Amino acid sequence: MKTSKISNLEIKKGEEILGRDIREGIFNLIQTEFPNFSLNDAITIEELNRYRRLYLTSLIQQEKGEIAAIDQDVMNAIKNNSILSENIQDEIEAELTFGQKLADGVAAFGGSWAFIITFFSFILIWMIINIWFLTTKPFDPFPFILLNLILSCLAAIQAPIIMMSQNRQEQKDRQRSEHDYKINLKAELEIKLLSEKIDHLLAHQNKKLLEIQELQTDYLEDLMKELKKPL
Repeated sequence: MKTSKISNLEIKKGEEILGRDIREGIFNLIQTEFPNFSLNDAITIEELNRYRRLYLTSLIQQEKGEIAAIDQDVMNAIKNNSILSENIQDEIEAELTFGQKLADGVAAFGGSWAFIITFFSFILIWMIINIWFLTTKPFDPFPFILLNLILSCLAAIQAPIIMMSQNRQEQKDRQRSEHDYKINLKAELEIKLLSEKIDHLLAHQNKKLLEIQELQTDYLEDLMKELKKPL
């Protein structure tokens, strides 16, 4: 009769299990407690079942730990990764010079109803003053040559200012396009990384489930052997 390597007790005939017949995971678990346990050593079915239960418990706990670790990784990624698009407008405005800000302001005012109403009101008041109030000695008699000169100068100045503002708008659009590209690239990389993590997790879970099913099959085979034994 063989002796159990774990309890050092004699094993009944037909109940001995050799180390070579034990699954690798359970064999490694036994070796953590009994380093001298080898492939030729024997243990009882009871002892094997006890280590099977311990191994199943460790598999389940390990699975829970891996899922919790993945959840923590996702939370850390959400917490630590800043949003690329949150301060785009502030960054663009911070890079402007005084001349660029002035050009943007003049162009914004020149394209508003306030400018149109003010402009036509100025022209109307100019004409009324020179026609009605200063009939004897108007400073700009009809056909309002001075007014035409002022309007020509205003148009000459306003045109390059509008062009400056358009150039600024093109630069803003280019910066926004660059930010959009960065955001799309980051989203693509995050999706790819998440997909790889899910694939890895599913493959790992399938492996663990298959191992658990194999252990359950071993249990059933042992039970069938016990049932087939003559009374």
